[in-house]
Amino acid sequence: MSASDKPRRVHFQSPEYLVERLDAIADLFDKDRTDVLVEAIREYIEETADSETFQELVATKYYDGQLEFETVKQLVGAETAQRLRLLKADLEAEPLDLAAPTDVNIYGGDATTVDTADGDER
Repeated sequence: MSASDKPRRVHFQSPEYLVERLDAIADLFDKDRTDVLVEAIREYIEETADSETFQELVATKYYDGQLEFETVKQLVGAETAQRLRLLKADLEAEPLDLAAPTDVNIYGGDATTVDTADGDER
């Protein structure tokens, strides 16, 4: 069992009807209440983390400096976090000051010129 898998006691309050339903589900599946809760939390976290809205929110807050990289990694996984880190670095970098090429005809000879003096096209 890794350190991150080590059980941690958590105390919270819940409406009584939810606890009763939770106990009924646990009894039905012959499971412990804690096991059902952990499974429900895990499924909720996975579903939330996979949603486009959640990922966009994490990216926005990371780009705005409201989230640290390690937090982003916990929220969306190492691969997505690394991709966001690279994009953030790219967004923060100064744009390259490259001159437009002069030896390339982007119109391929099919350009139409416009005389703006009298409004006629050629």
